[in-house]
Amino acid sequence: MKNKSKISALLITYNEVNHIDAVIENVSFADEIIVVDSFSTDGTLEKLEKFKNVTTITRAFKNFADQRNYALSQAKHDWILFIDADERLTNKLKSEIITTINSPTPIAAFMVKRLYFFKQKRIRFSGFQTDTTYRLFRKNKVKYIEDKIVHEMPEIDGASQILKHNMIHYCIDSASHFKSKMEHYAELKALEIFQKGTTPNVFHFYFKPLYKFITNYFFRLGILDGKEGFQICYLNAYGVFYRYKELEKLINASKI
Repeated sequence: MKNKSKISALLITYNEVNHIDAVIENVSFADEIIVVDSFSTDGTLEKLEKFKNVTTITRAFKNFADQRNYALSQAKHDWILFIDADERLTNKLKSEIITTINSPTPIAAFMVKRLYFFKQKRIRFSGFQTDTTYRLFRKNKVKYIEDKIVHEMPEIDGASQILKHNMIHYCIDSASHFKSKMEHYAELKALEIFQKGTTPNVFHFYFKPLYKFITNYFFRLGILDGKEGFQICYLNAYGVFYRYKELEKLINASKI
């Protein structure tokens, strides 16, 4: 009888006290669970201590690609499930994952479509309707690209495929939470483009954020998501503006 394939569930976390219990329970079917935490201060680490089936490692955060690659290096098993603390697998997706890893397949990595939620409200548009991300792959076939430090991209050695069932993404707890998330991403993105020698100008500060808002709110139908859609599209545009303000600060600091 063929041995059951084993899977490592990996998380990178920072201050996820509101999500950590639910996500650990959600991936409890995995053969090992590894959490790489960036020294959370909100009680996340204390909650993790009670889970005997979880290996928790504290490690300073450099960027997303670096932290994900480190987590990958700690995994024991051939199949990897990467999940963020604010994501949940549906029962159908869990079953599909288990079936997939226990079936002969030439596919190296699998993407999942995410369904976005603002608190408990489903966000159907606002630029999120086509979002897919890599979440399941063979350990020796994937590495995250080191100079892509935010919205990190894995380099896949082999073919990819999209799984049939969707993942739930509770990505926005409040407008202020989403704003702080956009600022964090913008700071990392600013560092990424600073290293490439980009110099911001009027186009970056004003036209790019405006284009982002118009595209997501009107052309990608954020207007149909109600007030939450407006907040999301506005804050996404604000994140673009904030990125170039942070880039400007980096450039000025480098001249001192």
